[in-house]
Amino acid sequence: MAEQTSAVARYGHGSRIPGWDDSVDLSKDPAVVPDPATTPVPDALRAEIEASMAKYPEFRSATIPALHAAQAVHGWCSPEAIEQVACVMRLTPGYVTAVATFYDMFETKPVGRQRVYVCTNISCSLRGGKEMLAAVEAAAGGDPDFNVRGFECLGACDIAPMASVNGEFVGPLELADAEQLIADLREGREVLPDKQLSRRPCADPGANPNG
Repeated sequence: MAEQTSAVARYGHGSRIPGWDDSVDLSKDPAVVPDPATTPVPDALRAEIEASMAKYPEFRSATIPALHAAQAVHGWCSPEAIEQVACVMRLTPGYVTAVATFYDMFETKPVGRQRVYVCTNISCSLRGGKEMLAAVEAAAGGDPDFNVRGFECLGACDIAPMASVNGEFVGPLELADAEQLIADLREGREVLPDKQLSRRPCADPGANPNG
């Protein structure tokens, strides 16, 4: 009989994803769309959200790019960030929060600004993804400026094992890359430029400006 693998780490509610079952405070009044007159939004963030909204026939489809933009400004999807997105999109904060808590790439608690997500799904795990995650965590050494964690799937199986570093996909990674990855971030350099997915040659000259 095949030997059983170790159980997947899960939260008390049974899911790998935290926060989805947080209880609702029913003592609060229903949320309303934030008032633009009393909700300050940075001009650049407002412009980016409005540009995203203009791309979709249904403006709610821009909620994900709007949250990405707000997270880039605030470092996480803070209550202020949620309020600003809701204000510009004319949605309730509850609607925006529902999207932010559903997707794993949005942070709903304060984290380090240097985001290193190491893929630990099947393709990456088979090629040492979990060991890669441990190596990057060790290289970061608990520095609070780094948000290092495993990610369920980043959709880049062809460069497994891989990671997303502040949105830039890098791979295939080796354990020896962990120290260099963290050092590049600390020194403000490009991270592992020779392993960036955006720099790989592409047959379509218009698809990859760096290739």
